[in-house]
Amino acid sequence: MSVSGALHTPSDWVARFAPLVPAGRTVLDVACGNGRHSRLFAERGNRVVAVDIDLRGVADLASEPRIHLVQADLEGADWPFNGRRFGTIVVTNYLHRPLLPTLLSAIEPGGLVIYETFAIGNQRFGKPSNPAYLLRPGELLAWAEPELQVIAYEHGEIASPKAAVMQRLVAARDAGDTPDLDGYPGPWPLPRA
Repeated sequence: MSVSGALHTPSDWVARFAPLVPAGRTVLDVACGNGRHSRLFAERGNRVVAVDIDLRGVADLASEPRIHLVQADLEGADWPFNGRRFGTIVVTNYLHRPLLPTLLSAIEPGGLVIYETFAIGNQRFGKPSNPAYLLRPGELLAWAEPELQVIAYEHGEIASPKAAVMQRLVAARDAGDTPDLDGYPGPWPLPRA
């Protein structure tokens, strides 16, 4: 199940903060697509719940013991994980605002959220260009604070893997034992710009 090839290359943001997720912690990969982050965390020793409306991109993972595939319409049906909390929630390139409060409540004490998606201004680079799918300035911060401790936040233009305007956040739910930042490889200080 090696993470290789462009389709399976994890986002730089997710890969950068993956060391904060302890092995054994259950990771929810929301709108998992082709499973690039499911693969990353399974290889790191995590149990992964990968959810998407279409599981064809992760069909090769059906027999992977660390990954549980869940087919669900996250926008038109009930949340498939009522009452369940996760050690880490990963969301990339996906925004459905009505789901945001549900995601917030699904982070267990001491758990993390790693979120990265497109923001206003991305229209000049192509899709998505509909404001319904683009974060407003500071929107992820407003969503996370004050309930979560923000570890890192960025909003701006990126060049790779393609030109885009992105907003990124890593935040933790306090449990008195927030993530061990001594294990974080850097760079220091953690960005918040």
